[in-house]
Amino acid sequence: MKIKPIGDRVLVRMEEVEEKTSGGIFIPQTAQEKTQMGVVEAVGDDKDVIKVTKGQKIMYDKYAGTSIKVDGKEKLLLKMSDILAVIE
Repeated sequence: MKIKPIGDRVLVRMEEVEEKTSGGIFIPQTAQEKTQMGVVEAVGDDKDVIKVTKGQKIMYDKYAGTSIKVDGKEKLLLKMSDILAVIE
């Protein structure tokens, strides 16, 4: 399935959360914090508002967007205003 965002929306692939700390302690799935970084996979058609491009790594607001599953992988559909920074 292919998803194309509309307007000022951006489709983001969320980054995997590490399951083990640097000290070797395993963190259960229920105790892991929601990641706030991801990679842009698709952008909407409002070119005046959207300031990111496909492939850029971004940081977004903690409780932003709508979580969806596409082909078994978790994605996030965000508004451009929920994106906080581009990570270089």
